[in-house]
Amino acid sequence: MKSQTIKTFSESVYDAVRSIPKGKTLTYKEVALRAGSPNAFRAVGNILNKNYNTAVPCHRVVRSDGKAGGYNRGKEKKIEILKEEGAVMGGFK
Repeated sequence: MKSQTIKTFSESVYDAVRSIPKGKTLTYKEVALRAGSPNAFRAVGNILNKNYNTAVPCHRVVRSDGKAGGYNRGKEKKIEILKEEGAVMGGFK
């Protein structure tokens, strides 16, 4: 009998974020949708705020209103990395 592995919501969030190509962004809401819980966008932010694994590009997740949003290494660093990657979004506020 095979055992099934059930992903946690956090693992689904990390998988969704790892799929964002360099130079592109997704909103917290879009990540929540891809992770299977469309209304859990605040939870996505909390999960990503605790992530320090550089293989999960948290800086590519932004707010729906065009602002950069939070980043555990500072908002300015997030904006700097996004600009270096060539990401285009609503002004990096």
